[in-house]
Amino acid sequence: MEHVHRCADLRSSYEDRNLLLKDYGPKPFVVNINRATKQNHTFRTALWTGKHLQVTLMSLGIGEDIGLEIHPNVDQFLRIEQGRGIVKMGKSKDHLNFQRNVYDDYAIIVPAGTWHNVINTGNTPLKLYSIYAPPNHPFGTVHKTKADAVAAED
Repeated sequence: MEHVHRCADLRSSYEDRNLLLKDYGPKPFVVNINRATKQNHTFRTALWTGKHLQVTLMSLGIGEDIGLEIHPNVDQFLRIEQGRGIVKMGKSKDHLNFQRNVYDDYAIIVPAGTWHNVINTGNTPLKLYSIYAPPNHPFGTVHKTKADAVAAED
C-alpha cells in the first residue's frame, strides 16, 4: 500500500509542475490537456503537430475573438477549458446562421469549408484547445497575440 501512495505522490508532484509549452510532435506524447490549456497565455501555441493531426492551445482576452476564418480542407474540433463565449458558423462569411453560447467543457466541431468565429464574452480569458485534421499551422507555431497570427497569414 505504501508503494501506491509513493506513486501517487510522484504523479501529483509531476503534474503540479508547469509544462514547457512547445510543439512535441510528431513523437508519442501524453499531457494533462486541461492543465496545459489553462497554463497557456498566448493567442496560439502548437502543442503537437503530426502528419495528419495538430493540437493547438489558445487564450483569448476579454472581448477578443479568434477571427472569422474558414479552413477549406481541414476539420476542426475545439474544446473550452475555461471561460465562456459564443461560436458563430455558416456557409458564407456574411451568413453565420449557426450561433451557440459555449462554456467550460463544451466542444465545438467545425466541418471543413465552414466559416466560423469564437468570441470571448466572459470576464476572464477564454482558454481552449483546437484539434485540426490535417494540421493547419506550421510545426512549432507560436503566436503571442492575435496581431502576430494575422501578420503570419499575410
